[in-house]
Amino acid sequence: MASMEKSVNPTHTLEGKVALITGGAHRIGATIARVLHAAEANIVLHYRSSAAGAETLREELQAQRPDSVTLLQGDLHDFAALPRIVEQAHAAWGRLDLLVNNASTFYPTPIGSVDEAQWNDLIGTNLKAPFFLAQAAAPHLKMERGSIVNIVDIHAERPLKGHPIYSMAKAGLVMMTRALACELGPEVRVNGVAPGAILWPQSEMDEETKNKILERTFLKRQGNPQDIANAVLFLARDAHYTSGHILTVDGGRSLNS
Repeated sequence: MASMEKSVNPTHTLEGKVALITGGAHRIGATIARVLHAAEANIVLHYRSSAAGAETLREELQAQRPDSVTLLQGDLHDFAALPRIVEQAHAAWGRLDLLVNNASTFYPTPIGSVDEAQWNDLIGTNLKAPFFLAQAAAPHLKMERGSIVNIVDIHAERPLKGHPIYSMAKAGLVMMTRALACELGPEVRVNGVAPGAILWPQSEMDEETKNKILERTFLKRQGNPQDIANAVLFLARDAHYTSGHILTVDGGRSLNS
């Protein structure tokens, strides 16, 4: 007896689809942009203050495929600007297929020294903005049966010493991923990627600390941004029956006590 379910034909290209990537000018965000662009997606590259980096990346990608990248500046702490960011992204090509909530703020907040500004900054960037961007994007994503990929962190499950607010915000982002998968299905899939030791913090970290972190991975080595970008591509392009899932990319570190 033939299945009455509408079949979904897997595709190995994102040709014609549009991806909005927050914090896409540098580091992991820039690599995600390169990988999705190589899969033929058109890219809306959001940045806050990295105008030069964003423009350099746009020139790089448009040299490969003209009229395939547009830049979008916005402060994710400006609540009123979040719907505008989504609407401008949609207007670029008249559709929106993928939202990658990549932008993040990370720094220590030891108990006893935390102030409200730090709370608002870390919760705002890592949790509040992704939620309200997703809410604004949902109608467009539903039209295209698109998806959301949130960049989480392994410390959403095991808190990082000295970083309680960051860990709490990322834990909230994990639950947001699952909750939105429930709320936005069946039209929109929502998943997350949890990186481990991929890039070291931009603040100083000594070699001994780095070596201790890598020793706790099963693979005994550092990952790279390409690993995260490939995971995003998989969830956006190939994982047609996956929603509400957090794909951990950490060399096995989160399994180690």
